[in-house]
Amino acid sequence: MLFDTPIYFAFLILVTAIYWRLGLRRQNLMLLGASYFFYGWWDWRFLLLMVASTVVDYAISKRIVSTEDSSYRKRLLVVSLFMNFGFLAYFKYLNFFLDSTAHLLSSFGVNGISHTFLRIVLPPAISFYTFQEVAYIVDVYKRNLPPAESLVNYALFISLFPHLIAGPIQRPSHLLPQVQQARRFDSASFFNGCLLIVSGLVRKCVIADNCGIIANSAFAGNLGAGWLPHLLGVYAFAFQIYGDFSGYSDIARGSAQLLGFHFMVNFRQPYLATSLQDFWRRWHISLSTWLRDYLYIPLGGSREGELKAYRNLLVTMLLGGLWHGANWTFVVWGALHGVGLALERFLGLARSEVPSMAARVTRAIVVFHAVCLTWIFFRADSVSAALAYLAGFAHSSDMAQAMPIVGFVAFFVTLGVLMDVLSECFHAEHVAEYLPPAFQVGTAVAAVLLVSVMSAGVATPFIYFRF
Repeated sequence: MLFDTPIYFAFLILVTAIYWRLGLRRQNLMLLGASYFFYGWWDWRFLLLMVASTVVDYAISKRIVSTEDSSYRKRLLVVSLFMNFGFLAYFKYLNFFLDSTAHLLSSFGVNGISHTFLRIVLPPAISFYTFQEVAYIVDVYKRNLPPAESLVNYALFISLFPHLIAGPIQRPSHLLPQVQQARRFDSASFFNGCLLIVSGLVRKCVIADNCGIIANSAFAGNLGAGWLPHLLGVYAFAFQIYGDFSGYSDIARGSAQLLGFHFMVNFRQPYLATSLQDFWRRWHISLSTWLRDYLYIPLGGSREGELKAYRNLLVTMLLGGLWHGANWTFVVWGALHGVGLALERFLGLARSEVPSMAARVTRAIVVFHAVCLTWIFFRADSVSAALAYLAGFAHSSDMAQAMPIVGFVAFFVTLGVLMDVLSECFHAEHVAEYLPPAFQVGTAVAAVLLVSVMSAGVATPFIYFRF
């Protein structure tokens, strides 16, 4: 049930229409059932896995708060963490570990070992709901959060369908109170939710899917050789993944607002960042703040000297890269960001003031291209394929053959940049947020027409659904 398909909007309209006719308890029960149906639509086989981890974590959280025995509390925490990360490790990383081990042994002359030990299907959303479950149990253990009032409330916090498949990763302290409190219909919030959905459709269907056509062709080698097709492919992928994921987040947040919930903002114009640190304050904010609070700071953060701060940055970004997928390309991607963040810290670039607009634009361009360099590893099927793609920049190009593609990419990149610049200038979540109501309606109608006319015409799965 893709967010940009008619079946999803039929589902959303039906759920919303029934939802606002119910009281709080029945609202939560109905939403839980709808969310499990939504998840089962993707793959009903793994619904039991999510339900089981939900029930166990809820029971453990209740036991943690019922005792003052610190060693017993710690054992309960370890059980929960072992279960959650164990499920994630088995389903997402076991094949990766076994294949990597087989390749390593073959490099030492130990051959004849099959690389296909098991073919484990990755449960949808396991990376996202695992991080929410871990955040909940850690917050309860640290007494930063009381446990959920009921199993239904906790299960809904984990599985609420707008965020379930690809986030944003919800913090317990932010979403759980909303689940447990009465929600009242607010017409302004409802209308703003509709505008967020429309904004997300433009980013996904118009920008991301069209840029994806070029990116897929470039990385498959179908645009020809030389630096220009390779550069266009990287630019196209940069705006494909941004439009794809920010578009998903906008639709998720808009859908939640139709139901009276408020999800955290997940993107704030990341390609306008003036440093890598600034980029990670703007890109996939729900993940970057989770990694900061539950990994970087517990490792020691920057409290124990510069060398350990560099180490902690590198470890955090390596694991953040691996979270995205079981492939060495993601490890390299995370390592590049970790090294870049450490280098910025060493040089003092992240803390330096940007004195003028010209300097800000220059730094944003430099940071954007540094991020684009890392996207090559993120997009490539293997590290060797990424290195081969990079090598293509050393070759000349047929400019005449590439010029039509330049115009195609430039149009959609310009549209994405324009949307971000307007949002940045007005400190808005979407370009129509602070317009008068009549102009908001006009903008929404124009956006729907744009989607209907300029969408790529193919329902393309969101990139982050794979993670």
